[in-house]
Parts: sequence; C-alpha cells; structure tokens
Amino acid sequence: MDWKVMLSTFALLFVAELGDKTQLAVINMTAKHKSPIPVFLGALLALGLVTFIGVAFGEALTRLVPTNVLKRISAVFFVLMGVLIWFDVF
Repeated sequence: MDWKVMLSTFALLFVAELGDKTQLAVINMTAKHKSPIPVFLGALLALGLVTFIGVAFGEALTRLVPTNVLKRISAVFFVLMGVLIWFDVF
C-alpha cells in the first residue's frame, strides 16, 4: 500500500471537510434526534459509499480522459458550484 498517498488523501479530506455542510448536517441530525451512534453510522456509511463511487468512477474516467484535463474540469465544476451557492441557487 502507498502510505504516502493514503495519508495525504486523509489530510486533504480531513481539512476540506471541517466545517462543511456535511459536518453541519451531522451536527444538526445529532442535536435533533439525540442519537449520536445511529447518526455517526449513517454518516459513515454514506460517506464511505460516496467515496467508493468517486474512486470507482475516477479510476474508470482516468482510462478515458487525461489527468490534467480532469483537474481542469473538476476546477470548473468546483468554481461553478461556488458561484451557484454565492447567488443562492441552492
């Protein structure tokens, strides 16, 4: 296993997810239902599945599209989502 890749992925996602809407949703669900363990398990399963889909899709996509093109496309979508959120479309 490539530990450097695993640790850098962990660090990147950990920092990126701090204070984001997923964390706020989990805080809200825990406060609303007063059931931290089921909320934790539901969030763990959901994030695990979403990550699995991303990894599987990314693996398949990199066979068709060069990595530098994927980075640019991802950046455009990231900025687009930020603009849509800025203008309260979501």
